[in-house]
Amino acid sequence: MIQNEEIRSRLKRKYRSLSKGQKRLAEYILEHWEEAAFMTASSLGEAAGVSESTAVRFAVQMGYDGYPQFQKELAGVVQQKLQTMDRMEDVYGQLGQPQLLENVLKMDMQRIGTTLQNMDGHAFEQAQQMLEGAGKIYIIGLRNSAPLADYLYYNLKMIYENVVLLQSNSEHELLEQMLYIGGKDVIAGISFPRYSMRTLKALEFASSRQAGVITLTDSIHSPLNLYSSCNLIASSDMASVVDSMVAPMSVINAIVTALYLKHKQRVLAHLELVERTLEDYQSFGNDDLDFVEETVELRPFHLNYGQKKEKGKSI
Repeated sequence: MIQNEEIRSRLKRKYRSLSKGQKRLAEYILEHWEEAAFMTASSLGEAAGVSESTAVRFAVQMGYDGYPQFQKELAGVVQQKLQTMDRMEDVYGQLGQPQLLENVLKMDMQRIGTTLQNMDGHAFEQAQQMLEGAGKIYIIGLRNSAPLADYLYYNLKMIYENVVLLQSNSEHELLEQMLYIGGKDVIAGISFPRYSMRTLKALEFASSRQAGVITLTDSIHSPLNLYSSCNLIASSDMASVVDSMVAPMSVINAIVTALYLKHKQRVLAHLELVERTLEDYQSFGNDDLDFVEETVELRPFHLNYGQKKEKGKSI
């Protein structure tokens, strides 16, 4: 979770120009920044699967005088996190439960307020238009962003049929799920510190296939925005080791609400279908077991709504 704006800004500017080995270093550092901050060039290169000289050249390529300067700045990021933990103790340590609840909720309100103040209205409208015109919609959000991706997927499925939620612990499996993504498709990538390099790779692949890319992240300096044509920024930082996802969730709610209003009849039809399905299931395939002469009798489940109930058959 590299929070230092200078490091993140440099990474964004330089990422495309990095060699394959240097990109592997960048990926490792983003995923393991606490450990990387205290590694020598040799140990960092070994951990990332590249040579020591590649690690040294990487630091220079990122704009530092050498690896020691780069390591010093990276270590400063760790110190910032430790200071954040100290501030959390100062803010919350002496509070009782009611006061703690009030303070955390107020901070979430501030995050939403900051997000609203800084939101790009054009990007908000553009995101809707891109989703509206997409042949297929892909959604990716991993680790702490996974609940946000799940929520967006669940709600978009109310409106569109061709929505895919990308899920995998492997970069290769993710790319396999995206093999046929193309220029008529859109991918929505969600990632907050720590940024997911698997998410970044998925967006890079989608961009290479000319697909539209929407990102929901915490800063214009986020590496996700390297491949995005529509950047939605939501505040997630708090005086805590746990970042808040309330503001990003509110942005998703706003997008979904706007799309629902455009497709009210479609959403109602979807909900009615869900209700009919549940009613059918409860009528024909509930959890009640009938015992007839020591034989379990189950009620068969029918998907044809107009079909009459059949008498239960013994199994």
